[in-house]
Amino acid sequence: MVAADLPIGDRIRHYRGGRRQDAVAGLIGITPDYLSQIERGLKIPSLPILYALAQELGVPTAALLSEQPPAEEDAADTAEAAVGRALLGYGPALSAQPVGAGELRDRVEGAWQSWQTDGDRFTQAAEALPALVADVEHAARAARAGTDAAERRAVLRAAADLYCLLRSYHRRTGRIDLATLAADRAMRAAEDADDPLRIAAAQWNLGHVLLAASQPAEAEDLALHAAEQVAAARLPDVERAAMGGALQLVAVVGAARRRRWWEARHRLTEYAAPAARKVPDSSNIGWTVFGPTNLALHALSIDMEAGDTSEALHTADAIDTGGLPSLEREFTFGLEVAACHSQRRDDAATLLSLIDLESVAPEDLARNPTARRLMLTVIRRARATQARQAERLAERIGLV
Repeated sequence: MVAADLPIGDRIRHYRGGRRQDAVAGLIGITPDYLSQIERGLKIPSLPILYALAQELGVPTAALLSEQPPAEEDAADTAEAAVGRALLGYGPALSAQPVGAGELRDRVEGAWQSWQTDGDRFTQAAEALPALVADVEHAARAARAGTDAAERRAVLRAAADLYCLLRSYHRRTGRIDLATLAADRAMRAAEDADDPLRIAAAQWNLGHVLLAASQPAEAEDLALHAAEQVAAARLPDVERAAMGGALQLVAVVGAARRRRWWEARHRLTEYAAPAARKVPDSSNIGWTVFGPTNLALHALSIDMEAGDTSEALHTADAIDTGGLPSLEREFTFGLEVAACHSQRRDDAATLLSLIDLESVAPEDLARNPTARRLMLTVIRRARATQARQAERLAERIGLV
């Protein structure tokens, strides 16, 4: 089996296996250079050549075609689909006594902790979230109809935190629609709880949804408006600095995505950096992981996206992610270092970075589109020994 999104050239290379490229090319009447260009994605084979390749490799022609959609009946049975159904309210209504706010808070915090620190976080989340969503929504309905104001507010706080987690989960499983729904529900729960910290966290999450939906200008506008609200909110100094700084970083990313490098760097140094100096890395307020190290990671991202790979790698050398409370940010750091090496055509360093990421977060490596693209680049471009190592890595994560 190969992944559904594996390009045609990589499929041909996979099915060719250990057979010599020049031998296969000669048998179907094309040059080895032409087959090499097909496998590297530089040429698209005509239908007759594709058919001849399939015949020679002993596979159906359809096996060489990429982007085959999964069967609908299979998709409906996935663990990810179960999380989505829970968010949409599918299933029988709960008629039992609602779970108390204290237990919900502990379970939501446990789910967040797992999501940010476990290498198999997608598996853990898929197992825990459906029941947790059902319990939180049932408790929120009961609390809204009840008379205990303190319990109502505590339940809604837990709901806001859970919906922010669902935003992150659905974003990384490719369901931007459900991520948007979760971010909106987080905002509604935070507003109903009259909790300025969670309102800011919900706005931060909504900003990330807009970034994922390729709407950087809208994300930037939202983040800057929310940062103004945070500055005027009645919050402890560290919470105000953390949420205001995290929102500024959303605006930084928005500017960078629009290729406004100077604006992104200016906002990073003039607005986000002063806030980061007030917030310890270990605080993780609003589950944003905002602090000095996260700030440095965004500086690295700007350099990498701007193509300043030498400066980006120099910045990376000074970053220690060991104190971060989020494995996800550690993974993102390693992935951006790998991307810098790839931009410099250092395939050996790229491969080493990807292998390191496999030990850190194998499920993220298997799911991340950038990681998959970097892996395919090594397979296509690197020397034979490194390409074989990259192929074995691709097999381990289910890409081929």
